[in-house]
Formats: sequence, structure tokens, C-alpha cells
Amino acid sequence: MTVDATLTQAATPPGAATTPPSGTARPTGAAPPRDDAARRAELAAFLRSRRERITPEQVGLPRGARRRTPGLRREEVAHLGAVGVTWYTWLEQGRDIHVSPQVLDAVARALLLDRAERSHLFALAGAVDPVPGKECTGVPRALRQVLDQLAPFPAVIQNSRFDILAYNSTYGQLMCDLDALPEEDRNCMWLAFTHPQWRASVVDLDATMRVMAAKFRTSMAEHVAEPAWKALVARLTEASPEFREIWAQHEVVRPVSSVKLFRHPRVGVLELTATSLWTGPNPGPKLLSYTPVDETSRERLERLEKLARVSA
Repeated sequence: MTVDATLTQAATPPGAATTPPSGTARPTGAAPPRDDAARRAELAAFLRSRRERITPEQVGLPRGARRRTPGLRREEVAHLGAVGVTWYTWLEQGRDIHVSPQVLDAVARALLLDRAERSHLFALAGAVDPVPGKECTGVPRALRQVLDQLAPFPAVIQNSRFDILAYNSTYGQLMCDLDALPEEDRNCMWLAFTHPQWRASVVDLDATMRVMAAKFRTSMAEHVAEPAWKALVARLTEASPEFREIWAQHEVVRPVSSVKLFRHPRVGVLELTATSLWTGPNPGPKLLSYTPVDETSRERLERLEKLARVSA
């Protein structure tokens, strides 16, 4: 692929350049170790596969009439990640270059990688992740705007592990103050089994916990070897006797009503209908929104949104 020179002027974060930095190129005629070459080839194939699975619409780009490339173009990934086009192209071509963790972080975000994929990227690149275990949420700005526009209806983006990836102001105050929680605790499973205020807000807590655990087990069938999933189960097992009891029963997905009851300490009981919309390939992240069943719940949601705005 020939890269247009005008495209190489894209902004480049610290640690990257459009030409290899001094001291990183191998001497002329020196062959790289075979394992390094294999690792770079695997990295190149991985980057291409992640790029080709993303549609322009997912990241707010126009498709255009002449698009023949599956997924995104290389220059589009570089633009989204604010890295040099030439630099990203060399990385995807498997060239023998050094890439900083900051550039890898930007590429991971541009490619909407999840935790497992992000960890795989850094391992292939032979780099240390500056934020290990941090979810690369992959929630584009356009989708965040949708969340905000749904207010006063609570809305949240979750993945199949129940990690809370993004939410609007009303959801952020529906069951507890999510903004006050550390990122590692923003997981609905963890909150349902351990957080007193979250648990108090769910009217039918026992049934909710059982359904969530069943859904989690069903989803985990495809992720049983992934450290993040196993770590969450271990953390819950240690922290919650209720989780240990429910988990030992090996239940899978059970029928559940879409109408949810929440008890908020300042606005009262809310009767809401839950609706899920997949934002990518099922079972990827989903947008979960709550709409009021009756006028009383609608009025209480509006009051909750005002409280959320005041506390922001």
C-alpha cells in the first residue's frame, strides 16, 4: 500500500514519529530473531482483523460510495487514534519498529478493543500496558451523545460481563452515585452483590441477583480462560456469601420480566421498562435504557434528572 504523503501529517502522540526513532533500526544486513519476526507478523494480522471488523458507522464516519475496504481504512484508524498514518501502516505491515505504550493505547481505543484484545495487543508488541486491566470501552462519541439525549430516561452501555462502559446522568444516580465509584467497581454484578445502596434500590433483589448470575454464567462459556472473567468470579466469591451460594447452583439464563422496580431514597419507587439494543455483534456491548411504565414514574425520573444535574 502506498501512503499519501499528505496523510502522514496526522497528529502523533508523544513517543511516536513518522520515521523510526534513532537507535531502533537494525544494522543493514542483520536479520531479526525469528521469534520477533513471528510476533510482528501475528501483530500485523491481529491489527488487520480488528480494523476490518469495524464499520465506519460505528465510529461516526461516512461510508462513501467508493468504499471497497472491509471495515476501516488504515488512515481512518490513524485519524481516530491521532497517530501518524505512516507509523500505523508500518505497524500493520509488521515492520521492525519500536512503538511506545502511548501509541498502542491510542490504537487500542481507535480499534474499540476490549480488555482481552488490549492485553493481546500489548503482549504482541512486547510492551507494558500503562493501564493494565483498564477497560478499553470502545464507546464512540456519537453513542455517548445518544445516551445523553435519552435523559431523563436512564441509559447505560454494558458489555456481556456487566461492566458499565458509559452512562447518562440519570442512570448515574438511579441506584447509587456511579461517578463516586472507582472504575474497577463499576460492574453491575459487583454492585448487586456488594454495594449496600445499589442493593437497597433493587426491589426484587434476590430474583435480580439470580438472573444476573445466570446470564453471566451463560456469557462466560465463551470466555472461561480469560483472566478478567476469572478475576471477577474470584473477587465475588471472596466478597459475597450470596454469590457463592447462587454460583454453585450452575443456573443459566432464566426468563425475566422487562419491567423493573427501583426504590430511590429521594424520589420514591420507579416502575420502568428495560429495553436492550445491541451496539455491535451479539453478544457485544449493549445499550440498556429504562422508560417509565406510568406517569408517576415519568415525573419521578424528571425529578431524578434534576437532582443528577445539581450534583454534577
